[in-house]
Amino acid sequence: MDYTQQFLDYLGLEKNYSALTITSYKRDLDDFIAFYQQEENSIEIQEAKKSHIRAFVMFLSQEKKSEKTVNRKLSTLRSFYKYLIKEKVLTINPIEQVHSLKRKKEVVVPFTQNEISDLLDNEEHFSDDFDGVRDRLMIDLLYQTGIRRAELINLKESDIDYNQFSIKVLGKRNKERLVPVSKYLLQEIDIYRKQKNELGLAQCTNLFVTKKGKPLYDTLVYSKVKHYLSLISVKHKKSPHMLRHSFATHMLDSGADLNAVKDLLGHSSLTSTQVYTHGSIENLKKVFNQAHPRELKKE
Repeated sequence: MDYTQQFLDYLGLEKNYSALTITSYKRDLDDFIAFYQQEENSIEIQEAKKSHIRAFVMFLSQEKKSEKTVNRKLSTLRSFYKYLIKEKVLTINPIEQVHSLKRKKEVVVPFTQNEISDLLDNEEHFSDDFDGVRDRLMIDLLYQTGIRRAELINLKESDIDYNQFSIKVLGKRNKERLVPVSKYLLQEIDIYRKQKNELGLAQCTNLFVTKKGKPLYDTLVYSKVKHYLSLISVKHKKSPHMLRHSFATHMLDSGADLNAVKDLLGHSSLTSTQVYTHGSIENLKKVFNQAHPRELKKE
Protein backbone atom coordinates (compact mmCIF):
# COMPACT_ATOMS: atom_id res chain seq x y z
CA MET A 1 0.00 0.00 0.00
CA ASP A 2 1.31 3.46 -0.90
CA TYR A 3 1.18 5.20 2.47
CA THR A 4 3.13 8.21 1.22
CA GLN A 5 0.46 8.99 -1.39
CA GLN A 6 -2.26 8.48 1.21
CA PHE A 7 -0.45 10.98 3.43
CA LEU A 8 -0.14 13.53 0.62
CA ASP A 9 -3.84 13.11 -0.19
CA TYR A 10 -4.60 13.67 3.49
CA LEU A 11 -2.62 16.93 3.47
CA GLY A 12 -4.57 18.20 0.49
CA LEU A 13 -8.07 16.99 1.31
CA GLU A 14 -8.19 17.17 5.11
CA LYS A 15 -5.48 19.64 6.08
CA ASN A 16 -6.22 21.89 3.08
CA TYR A 17 -2.52 22.44 2.31
CA SER A 18 -1.62 24.23 -0.92
CA ALA A 19 -0.28 22.36 -3.96
CA LEU A 20 3.10 24.05 -3.47
CA THR A 21 3.36 22.85 0.14
CA ILE A 22 2.35 19.31 -0.81
CA THR A 23 5.01 19.28 -3.54
CA SER A 24 7.59 20.25 -0.93
CA TYR A 25 6.43 17.41 1.38
CA LYS A 26 6.60 14.94 -1.53
CA ARG A 27 10.14 16.01 -2.40
CA ASP A 28 11.28 15.45 1.19
CA LEU A 29 9.61 12.03 1.35
CA ASP A 30 11.09 11.04 -2.02
CA ASP A 31 14.57 11.92 -0.72
CA PHE A 32 14.10 9.64 2.30
CA ILE A 33 12.60 6.87 0.15
CA ALA A 34 15.65 7.00 -2.14
CA PHE A 35 17.98 6.83 0.88
CA TYR A 36 16.02 3.98 2.50
CA GLN A 37 16.03 2.04 -0.76
CA GLN A 38 19.83 2.25 -0.86
CA GLU A 39 20.00 1.02 2.74
CA GLU A 40 17.37 -1.73 2.72
CA ASN A 41 16.52 -2.31 -0.96
CA SER A 42 12.93 -1.33 -0.15
CA ILE A 43 10.70 1.73 -0.51
CA GLU A 44 8.42 0.80 2.41
CA ILE A 45 9.52 3.64 4.68
CA GLN A 46 6.72 2.85 7.13
CA GLU A 47 9.06 0.04 8.24
CA ALA A 48 12.00 2.39 8.88
CA LYS A 49 13.64 2.47 12.29
CA LYS A 50 15.11 5.29 14.33
CA SER A 51 18.57 4.22 13.15
CA HIS A 52 17.56 4.77 9.51
CA ILE A 53 16.38 8.32 10.21
CA ARG A 54 19.54 9.17 12.14
CA ALA A 55 21.63 7.74 9.30
CA PHE A 56 19.60 9.89 6.89
CA VAL A 57 20.46 13.00 8.93
CA MET A 58 24.16 12.07 8.83
CA PHE A 59 23.94 11.51 5.07
CA LEU A 60 22.34 14.92 4.51
CA SER A 61 25.00 16.59 6.66
CA GLN A 62 27.75 14.87 4.67
CA GLU A 63 26.07 16.18 1.52
CA LYS A 64 26.56 19.69 2.98
CA LYS A 65 22.84 20.31 3.35
CA SER A 66 22.06 23.25 5.64
CA GLU A 67 20.59 22.80 9.11
CA LYS A 68 17.43 24.45 7.83
CA THR A 69 17.07 21.91 5.00
CA VAL A 70 17.76 18.92 7.28
CA ASN A 71 15.26 20.16 9.87
CA ARG A 72 12.60 20.71 7.22
CA LYS A 73 12.98 17.12 6.01
CA LEU A 74 12.77 15.89 9.60
CA SER A 75 9.61 17.96 10.06
CA THR A 76 8.09 16.28 7.00
CA LEU A 77 8.97 12.83 8.37
CA ARG A 78 7.48 13.76 11.76
CA SER A 79 4.22 14.68 10.09
CA PHE A 80 4.28 11.48 8.02
CA TYR A 81 4.86 9.13 10.97
CA LYS A 82 2.39 11.03 13.14
CA TYR A 83 -0.17 10.38 10.39
CA LEU A 84 0.69 6.65 10.35
CA ILE A 85 0.23 6.50 14.14
CA LYS A 86 -3.13 8.26 13.81
CA GLU A 87 -4.20 5.78 11.13
CA LYS A 88 -3.02 2.89 13.34
CA VAL A 89 -0.57 1.72 10.70
CA LEU A 90 2.18 2.04 13.33
CA THR A 91 2.19 1.78 17.11
CA ILE A 92 5.76 3.03 17.61
CA ASN A 93 6.95 6.32 16.11
CA PRO A 94 10.51 5.82 14.75
CA ILE A 95 11.28 9.55 14.72
CA GLU A 96 10.09 10.29 18.25
CA GLN A 97 13.57 10.55 19.78
CA VAL A 98 15.31 12.09 16.76
CA HIS A 99 16.00 15.75 17.47
CA SER A 100 16.33 18.61 15.02
CA LEU A 101 19.76 20.09 14.41
CA LYS A 102 20.67 23.26 16.26
CA ARG A 103 20.68 26.12 13.80
CA LYS A 104 23.23 28.89 13.80
CA LYS A 105 21.54 32.20 14.39
CA GLU A 106 21.81 34.12 11.17
CA VAL A 107 21.14 37.83 10.99
CA VAL A 108 19.41 38.57 7.69
CA VAL A 109 19.97 42.16 6.65
CA PRO A 110 16.96 43.66 4.82
CA PHE A 111 17.29 46.08 1.94
CA THR A 112 17.20 49.73 2.95
CA GLN A 113 14.43 52.07 1.83
CA ASN A 114 17.03 53.95 -0.23
CA GLU A 115 18.09 50.77 -2.03
CA ILE A 116 14.49 49.93 -2.93
CA SER A 117 13.91 53.50 -4.12
CA ASP A 118 17.11 53.41 -6.18
CA LEU A 119 15.79 50.34 -7.97
CA LEU A 120 12.17 51.35 -8.53
CA ASP A 121 12.74 55.04 -9.28
CA ASN A 122 15.49 54.53 -11.85
CA GLU A 123 13.89 54.03 -15.29
CA GLU A 124 17.16 52.63 -16.67
CA HIS A 125 16.75 49.45 -14.63
CA PHE A 126 13.56 48.39 -16.43
CA SER A 127 12.73 48.25 -20.13
CA ASP A 128 9.51 49.95 -21.26
CA ASP A 129 8.17 46.81 -22.96
CA PHE A 130 5.75 44.28 -21.44
CA ASP A 131 8.42 42.34 -19.54
CA GLY A 132 9.95 45.47 -18.05
CA VAL A 133 6.62 46.94 -16.92
CA ARG A 134 5.55 43.58 -15.46
CA ASP A 135 8.85 43.03 -13.63
CA ARG A 136 8.84 46.50 -12.08
CA LEU A 137 5.24 46.07 -10.89
CA MET A 138 6.05 42.61 -9.57
CA ILE A 139 8.90 43.93 -7.40
CA ASP A 140 6.94 47.00 -6.31
CA LEU A 141 3.97 44.83 -5.30
CA LEU A 142 6.15 42.36 -3.37
CA TYR A 143 7.75 45.21 -1.46
CA GLN A 144 4.64 47.35 -0.88
CA THR A 145 2.46 44.47 0.34
CA GLY A 146 4.91 41.89 1.75
CA ILE A 147 3.08 39.04 0.01
CA ARG A 148 4.82 35.72 -0.60
CA ARG A 149 6.15 34.60 -3.97
CA ALA A 150 3.43 31.92 -4.32
CA GLU A 151 0.77 34.48 -3.41
CA LEU A 152 2.02 36.81 -6.13
CA ILE A 153 2.00 34.01 -8.71
CA ASN A 154 -1.58 33.03 -7.82
CA LEU A 155 -2.93 36.59 -7.75
CA LYS A 156 -5.96 36.92 -10.05
CA GLU A 157 -7.25 39.92 -11.98
CA SER A 158 -10.45 39.66 -9.95
CA ASP A 159 -8.48 39.97 -6.68
CA ILE A 160 -7.81 43.67 -7.32
CA ASP A 161 -10.39 45.89 -5.62
CA TYR A 162 -10.10 49.44 -6.95
CA ASN A 163 -12.90 50.74 -4.74
CA GLN A 164 -11.50 49.44 -1.47
CA PHE A 165 -7.84 50.02 -2.44
CA SER A 166 -6.97 46.42 -1.59
CA ILE A 167 -5.99 43.06 -3.01
CA LYS A 168 -7.34 39.67 -1.95
CA VAL A 169 -4.51 37.25 -1.23
CA LEU A 170 -4.78 33.48 -0.96
CA GLY A 171 -2.19 32.50 1.62
CA LYS A 172 -0.93 29.30 3.21
CA ARG A 173 -3.54 26.63 3.90
CA ASN A 174 -5.87 28.55 1.54
CA LYS A 175 -6.48 31.33 4.06
CA GLU A 176 -7.69 34.52 2.42
CA ARG A 177 -6.72 37.98 3.61
CA LEU A 178 -7.16 41.54 2.35
CA VAL A 179 -4.04 43.64 1.96
CA PRO A 180 -4.33 47.42 1.45
CA VAL A 181 -2.55 48.97 -1.53
CA SER A 182 -1.85 52.57 -2.46
CA LYS A 183 -3.56 54.59 -5.18
CA TYR A 184 -0.16 54.86 -6.84
CA LEU A 185 0.25 51.07 -6.95
CA LEU A 186 -3.22 50.66 -8.47
CA GLN A 187 -2.20 53.13 -11.20
CA GLU A 188 0.87 50.98 -11.88
CA ILE A 189 -1.35 47.90 -12.11
CA ASP A 190 -3.54 49.74 -14.65
CA ILE A 191 -0.54 50.61 -16.83
CA TYR A 192 0.56 46.97 -16.80
CA ARG A 193 -2.93 45.66 -17.56
CA LYS A 194 -3.17 47.94 -20.61
CA GLN A 195 0.04 46.43 -21.98
CA LYS A 196 -1.29 42.99 -21.16
CA ASN A 197 -4.51 43.70 -23.09
CA GLU A 198 -2.57 45.08 -26.06
CA LEU A 199 -0.82 41.71 -26.32
CA GLY A 200 -4.21 39.99 -26.47
CA LEU A 201 -3.88 38.52 -22.98
CA ALA A 202 -7.05 40.04 -21.49
CA GLN A 203 -8.58 36.57 -21.11
CA CYS A 204 -5.78 35.44 -18.75
CA THR A 205 -7.20 35.27 -15.24
CA ASN A 206 -3.80 35.47 -13.51
CA LEU A 207 -2.62 39.02 -13.03
CA PHE A 208 1.03 38.22 -13.77
CA VAL A 209 1.72 36.22 -16.92
CA THR A 210 4.41 35.67 -19.54
CA LYS A 211 4.20 37.14 -23.05
CA LYS A 212 2.58 33.87 -24.11
CA GLY A 213 -0.14 34.21 -21.50
CA LYS A 214 1.20 31.50 -19.19
CA PRO A 215 1.18 32.00 -15.40
CA LEU A 216 4.54 32.82 -13.84
CA TYR A 217 6.42 30.09 -11.97
CA ASP A 218 8.69 29.99 -8.92
CA THR A 219 12.10 29.95 -10.59
CA LEU A 220 11.17 32.73 -13.02
CA VAL A 221 10.03 35.07 -10.25
CA TYR A 222 13.08 34.22 -8.15
CA SER A 223 15.56 34.81 -11.00
CA LYS A 224 13.88 38.09 -12.00
CA VAL A 225 13.94 39.47 -8.47
CA LYS A 226 17.54 38.36 -7.93
CA HIS A 227 18.60 40.02 -11.19
CA TYR A 228 17.07 43.39 -10.38
CA LEU A 229 18.19 43.46 -6.75
CA SER A 230 21.73 42.70 -7.94
CA LEU A 231 21.67 46.03 -9.76
CA ILE A 232 21.43 48.03 -6.53
CA SER A 233 22.99 45.89 -3.80
CA VAL A 234 25.84 43.51 -3.03
CA LYS A 235 23.91 41.86 -0.18
CA HIS A 236 24.24 38.08 -0.22
CA LYS A 237 20.52 37.27 -0.13
CA LYS A 238 18.48 38.63 -3.03
CA SER A 239 15.13 36.86 -3.18
CA PRO A 240 11.38 37.57 -3.14
CA HIS A 241 11.40 36.71 0.56
CA MET A 242 13.94 39.48 1.19
CA LEU A 243 11.43 41.99 -0.21
CA ARG A 244 8.88 40.59 2.26
CA HIS A 245 11.49 40.86 5.01
CA SER A 246 12.24 44.47 4.02
CA PHE A 247 8.52 45.33 3.95
CA ALA A 248 8.02 44.01 7.49
CA THR A 249 11.15 45.69 8.85
CA HIS A 250 10.33 49.07 7.31
CA MET A 251 6.75 48.89 8.58
CA LEU A 252 7.97 48.18 12.13
CA ASP A 253 10.65 50.88 11.87
CA SER A 254 7.92 53.36 10.96
CA GLY A 255 5.96 52.50 14.10
CA ALA A 256 3.49 49.92 12.77
CA ASP A 257 1.88 47.69 15.40
CA LEU A 258 3.33 44.16 15.49
CA ASN A 259 -0.14 42.60 15.36
CA ALA A 260 -1.03 44.66 12.30
CA VAL A 261 2.13 43.53 10.51
CA LYS A 262 1.31 39.95 11.49
CA ASP A 263 -2.10 40.24 9.79
CA LEU A 264 -0.63 41.90 6.69
CA LEU A 265 1.93 39.09 6.33
CA GLY A 266 -0.68 36.38 6.85
CA HIS A 267 1.09 34.82 9.82
CA SER A 268 -0.91 32.56 12.12
CA SER A 269 1.08 33.59 15.22
CA LEU A 270 3.22 36.49 16.42
CA THR A 271 6.22 34.17 16.75
CA SER A 272 6.72 34.18 12.97
CA THR A 273 6.38 37.96 12.76
CA GLN A 274 8.86 38.59 15.56
CA VAL A 275 11.65 37.29 13.32
CA TYR A 276 11.43 40.60 11.48
CA THR A 277 11.86 42.75 14.59
CA HIS A 278 15.64 42.24 14.67
CA GLY A 279 16.27 45.03 12.16
CA SER A 280 13.94 47.31 14.08
CA ILE A 281 15.74 46.60 17.36
CA GLU A 282 19.08 47.38 15.72
CA ASN A 283 17.62 50.66 14.46
CA LEU A 284 16.34 51.47 17.96
CA LYS A 285 19.80 50.81 19.39
CA LYS A 286 21.29 53.37 17.00
CA VAL A 287 18.68 55.95 17.98
CA PHE A 288 19.31 55.19 21.66
CA ASN A 289 23.08 55.48 21.34
CA GLN A 290 22.78 58.77 19.46
CA ALA A 291 20.08 60.42 21.57
CA HIS A 292 19.85 59.05 25.12
CA PRO A 293 21.13 61.59 27.73
CA ARG A 294 23.26 58.98 29.51
CA GLU A 295 24.93 57.99 26.27
CA LEU A 296 25.58 61.61 25.29
CA LYS A 297 27.09 62.29 28.70
CA LYS A 298 29.81 59.69 28.06
CA GLU A 299 31.12 61.55 25.02
